[in-house]
Amino acid sequence: MFLAFLAALLIAQPAYADRIKDLGAFQGIRTNQLTGYGMVVGLPGTGDDNLEYTIQSMKAVASRFGLQLPPGVNPALKNAAVVMVTAELPAFAKPGQRLDITVSSMGKAKSLRGGALIMTPLYGADGQIYAMAQGNLAVGGLGAQGADGSKIVINIPSSGRIPEGATVERAVNTGFATTPRLTFNLTRADFTTAQRVAAAINSRLGNGRAEAVDAVSVAIAAPQGADIRTMLMSEIENLDVISADPPARVIVNARTGTVVINNAVRVGPAAVSHGKLTVRIDEQQQISQPAPFSKGQTALQQNSTVAVDEEVRPMFLFDPGPQLADIVKAVNAIGASPADLVAILEALKEAGALKADLIVL
Repeated sequence: MFLAFLAALLIAQPAYADRIKDLGAFQGIRTNQLTGYGMVVGLPGTGDDNLEYTIQSMKAVASRFGLQLPPGVNPALKNAAVVMVTAELPAFAKPGQRLDITVSSMGKAKSLRGGALIMTPLYGADGQIYAMAQGNLAVGGLGAQGADGSKIVINIPSSGRIPEGATVERAVNTGFATTPRLTFNLTRADFTTAQRVAAAINSRLGNGRAEAVDAVSVAIAAPQGADIRTMLMSEIENLDVISADPPARVIVNARTGTVVINNAVRVGPAAVSHGKLTVRIDEQQQISQPAPFSKGQTALQQNSTVAVDEEVRPMFLFDPGPQLADIVKAVNAIGASPADLVAILEALKEAGALKADLIVL
């Protein structure tokens, strides 16, 4: 049963230690988003056609090589498409390293399959160029159209990727070697976990080296210098810490009927009765024949049978503060389905007996 499987997963288990590197990351050491505007050429007639900004982009590309289109000429660029190019610049990426890029059509292009991206600068949030992109696209989608207008599309042919399609031109200064102190940020805010991380660092490096600033950040005193801080950060992120127990939560996905209950959930004293009402309607059709020589007409007669079945289920009692296993056993006793469990949990929350946050996705 679903609830029995849930109980097997979530019954209290011994606490296990996590590495500090799995609980968060050092401040400033992160990826940076890059974006560029470019053109894909060489398409087999699946491009943007006569979009004005495609023509302007092609004129700009041609002008780089000293080519000027005559005034009033409006080329039909079915073999070209304007695109947006996106990439993520990893922390400590150095000039000359390669990045994977994603290329997505901006206009009416039906497919980018077979196209090649012209050299495109990729900009960061500060407006500076951090990489240059160029290369042949790998498109996983496919589109085809018949002369009568019928068409078929598989996946998304208007978007593709270029593995190692960009070259890093500028490095991002993280400042980790010169900042007054290092700051480690937890992924999930928790005062207890922050204190335990600081205590683990002080136990290894000496008292006073680390302090919990708030529920997320732990400040660490460290000498300046890239070499010594690299060694220090490597030592810190491999320390083991027992994370604090998460808040009591019940997660309900209303679309799929999935219910997840963590082990911190408690229920106050409550009596629950959950019944099930089934209404069944049977329809039967009968042919009514008139008597001989009565001048009547054959008619179709509807016969309906309506039955109501109410399943009687006993009331069960939650004792104060039961564990998750006790909750699951009690609900299993009345044979509740996942949908029934959701209704019971919502009612317990409204009654004030459920000591947990009820989150509906």
